[in-house]
Amino acid sequence: MSSRPRSCVSLGLLWVLMAVGPLGADDKSKQITQSPAATTPRRFLLPTPGGSGYRTSVSSPEGEVRLPVIVLRGSPYDMGHHYGRLMREEIQGFVPQVVAGMQHELGVSTGELQEAWSRSMAYGDDRVEQELAGVADGSGVPLATLQAMHAIPLLMPYSCSSIAAWGKATRDGHLYQTRNLDWNMEIKAHEVPVIVVYLPEKGSPHVVPSFCGMVGAHTGLNARGIVLSEMGDSKQSEAPYPVHAPHFTALFRTLLYDADSLEAALAMFGQQPQTKRYHYVFGDGRHDRRAVKIRAHSPEPIARRLLIWKDDDPQDEFAPNVLSCVVYNDEGRGAFPTLKGQHGQLDGPTLVKLANQIPIKGGNVVNVVYDATALRFWVSYAKGDREAYQQPYVFVDLRTLDADGDGQPDLPQ
Repeated sequence: MSSRPRSCVSLGLLWVLMAVGPLGADDKSKQITQSPAATTPRRFLLPTPGGSGYRTSVSSPEGEVRLPVIVLRGSPYDMGHHYGRLMREEIQGFVPQVVAGMQHELGVSTGELQEAWSRSMAYGDDRVEQELAGVADGSGVPLATLQAMHAIPLLMPYSCSSIAAWGKATRDGHLYQTRNLDWNMEIKAHEVPVIVVYLPEKGSPHVVPSFCGMVGAHTGLNARGIVLSEMGDSKQSEAPYPVHAPHFTALFRTLLYDADSLEAALAMFGQQPQTKRYHYVFGDGRHDRRAVKIRAHSPEPIARRLLIWKDDDPQDEFAPNVLSCVVYNDEGRGAFPTLKGQHGQLDGPTLVKLANQIPIKGGNVVNVVYDATALRFWVSYAKGDREAYQQPYVFVDLRTLDADGDGQPDLPQ
């Protein structure tokens, strides 16, 4: 998001967003908003969860930053219930407060926010909605309130950056990928960070650096080495934005569950309708061992709606400032000289420094640098008025993480 975005959505305007879509999707959205889980007293809605959930923490080298980590195992509902249980205090303190604040900011009701989310999720992954129901039951926060919070990114503009480097561009041949989230600091999501590790019954294990109560992914890495980053391109003047498509945060969870290669991720992505304007960087650190940059601008004519650029691509929007084994979108904030000057020597610490040089200052909420080949990452969150680029990074190695303390890594080897 831009450093201090303001939406022009006003009361009642959401209904303009919600022109009736295809019948099947519209019926599904009604099921989401009118389901018993959204309206019935909770004492009738508490199935006994299976699976398991553990909470631990990771710290920066000097110990001044400590981030909660939760490791969740089971079905989507099970994982959501354990998520809500383990983060109950933070979710209860943050979610209702941010929803109330954004209702005032956007001039909408909880019901209108919930309706926007349900319209989008009519095209989305049922596993995400099942997990959200579990979070509601585990945390005690109403499902309608959680759905309303998840609608907020649908309605606001934002802007970020990402770099991917691999092969001969990096010191060890690994695929490294960055993600700067430049959002609205006033939402204060950075005050309730959580790193969520999912070990689903079906699908690939994956990790999402997130905020408490959020089940969508603004970025993430799965055990197959698929790593995802996003950059918003829509201007505030283009609001209201269409919602008859899965929001990228829900679509990212689908890709993290199911994609086992870059080609598979691109095929799944290409089958989905798109909302507003985005750039993406999709990387694969273990199978295809490369990355691509994507421009998905749904308002454009069909021929320009979806553009995919590989490394050293003369058609890239930044050509001739392109390199072999590198793709990037920094929105012109100066990454190229470092990428060119250190080509062949790029690695995690180098890209941490570069990520700290290119955020939108005034709104840098989270920075992540992934080693998608070795399944590890470095992450920093803003804290108070100190932005992410000013904060120490915490290092997480998924191959050695042991949240339950049984002496065995949580991630299947």
